[in-house]
Amino acid sequence: MTLPAAPDSTPALRAATDLWKPVLVRAAVALVFGAVTVFWASPSVAGMGWAGGLYLLATGVVLIRTVTKSGYGPQERAGRILSAGAAALVGAGAAVALIPSSPVFGTIAAVGLGAAGAGELLAGILGRGRSVLARDWIASGVIGLGTAIALPFFIGLGPHALLGVAGGGAIISGVLWTLSGLTLRHDARGDSAEAVN
Repeated sequence: MTLPAAPDSTPALRAATDLWKPVLVRAAVALVFGAVTVFWASPSVAGMGWAGGLYLLATGVVLIRTVTKSGYGPQERAGRILSAGAAALVGAGAAVALIPSSPVFGTIAAVGLGAAGAGELLAGILGRGRSVLARDWIASGVIGLGTAIALPFFIGLGPHALLGVAGGGAIISGVLWTLSGLTLRHDARGDSAEAVN
C-alpha cells in the first residue's frame, strides 16, 4: 500500500469523493424542473408559483450543500459569495411559491437567479486554480444571469412562457451539472483507487 504523498491529501480525497453527490442532486433538481416545464401544457398561476418556487428553493439548498462540500470555509470570500447567492435563491423560491403571480415570478425569480448567477460567476473567477468546480460555476453563473435577464420580458405572456424560460435555463444547467458530477465521480473513483495501491 502506498501512503499519500502529503498528510493532508487523505481528508482532501474524502472531500473530493463526496463532492459529486450534491452536484448530481443539483443536476437532478434542474432536469426534473426542466422536464416539468416542457411537458406541462397549460400551467396555472398557482402551479407556476409552486413549481418555480420549489425549484428555486431546492437549488438554493443544494448549492449551500455544495459550498460546504467544496472545501470553501465560511470565512473565505468565495464561500460567502456562494452562500449569499444560495440564500437569495431560497428566499426567492419561498416568495414565488407563497405569492403566485406572473409579475412576482418574473421579477422575484429573476432577482434570485441573478444573485445566484452573479455569485457563482464571481466564485468561479475567484476559485480558478483552487476549486475543481470553478469552471462549472462560471458557466452556471452565465446561464443563471441569462435566465434572470430574459425572465422579465416574458411576464406578459403568462405562466407557460415564464416556466418555459426558467425551464430552458434549468435544462441547460442540469446538463452542465450532470457532466460535472459524473466527471467528479469518475475522478474521485480513480483517485481513491490510486490511494489504495
